[in-house]
Amino acid sequence: MNPPRRPLRILVAPNAFKESLSALEATEAIATGILAVLPHARITRIPIADGGDGTLEAVVSGTRGRILKAKVLGPLGKRITAEYGVTGDGKVAIIEMSRASGLALVPSNQRNPMHTTSFGTGELMRTALNQNVESIILGIGGSATVDGGIGALQALGAQVLDRRGRPVSLGGEGLLATSRIELSSLDPRLKRIQLKVACDVQNPLVGPKGAAAVFGPQKGASPRMVKLLDQGLATLAALILEARGIDVSRMPGAGAAGGISGSLHGLLGAELKPGSDLVFDLLQVKTILGKVDLVITGEGRIDSQTAFGKGPGMLARLAKQQRVPVIGLAGSIGEHIECLYEEGFSAIFSIVNGPISLGHAMRQAAFLLETTAAQVARTFHLGRGI
Repeated sequence: MNPPRRPLRILVAPNAFKESLSALEATEAIATGILAVLPHARITRIPIADGGDGTLEAVVSGTRGRILKAKVLGPLGKRITAEYGVTGDGKVAIIEMSRASGLALVPSNQRNPMHTTSFGTGELMRTALNQNVESIILGIGGSATVDGGIGALQALGAQVLDRRGRPVSLGGEGLLATSRIELSSLDPRLKRIQLKVACDVQNPLVGPKGAAAVFGPQKGASPRMVKLLDQGLATLAALILEARGIDVSRMPGAGAAGGISGSLHGLLGAELKPGSDLVFDLLQVKTILGKVDLVITGEGRIDSQTAFGKGPGMLARLAKQQRVPVIGLAGSIGEHIECLYEEGFSAIFSIVNGPISLGHAMRQAAFLLETTAAQVARTFHLGRGI
């Protein structure tokens, strides 16, 4: 008589399904579908993120951390309440720039990067220092700003001055007036921590592929504003070169989030890394992959770009190294996904089971994800001959 097989070990680790499910909600839907078919399966739940929306919840959930709140200056200069997180061990603060300085906080008819500021992001960073953390991870996706991060620097204590030695105003207008940056009054606690920026774009700070030219129009910049902001960012790069000897003007990634990544790297020594790398390190994904038989991941859309810096693509790549099969679930599947099988995906399925409107699919996303996960579990169960 053959001994009974041990329970199947499954890692459930999806990204958020944008505008439908958070990564945590998607994780629970998939786990529910699996357990309906394989009630004895041992499921490890790890909502994932790639440094953008959902990073805060994913890390806090995965490390059993805490979400905290602070009053900060919003992108339009009004006080708002923003959330940030601290990992369960109390060593790392997680900040999403979009919570304090995000485009979603600015009505479409008020989007103007000459006025929007990153000051609130700096305030969140300074508040996080009160938690005595050893490092800060800043996710910079979804920002409303093209101020080169001068607002955040001001909130952290830097003196950003015009030609007459007066503090510049907030926003892109302040960037245009910047003539000198003094760092002697920076919060001294910044020297005792590691600052890491989740940066997944390669745009330089200035030029035709820079922060102003590529991201400015998305944030309300007119062609004239783009030209002026690019000039302001070039001045900022020159000041950073003078102060620190670091040329961020053409540095890949320095133009992310309106240039804040460039100034934080050049002036504060921040490390720029892909968001998935930072999140996966915190969640100890590599270690967990060595202990599972199957990975189920997913996000709203899986396409050829999934391989480039997105959480599910990174997860598949790591799983391939440990010869663990990976199933991808998506609301929609793009063209040219064949490359993803080389990256580590074993199979990719759409959760949409027939003709359906986009609105209905989004409202039913949890149910569709659950039922598709159940079908995947049945198939894997059959294939193993359990």
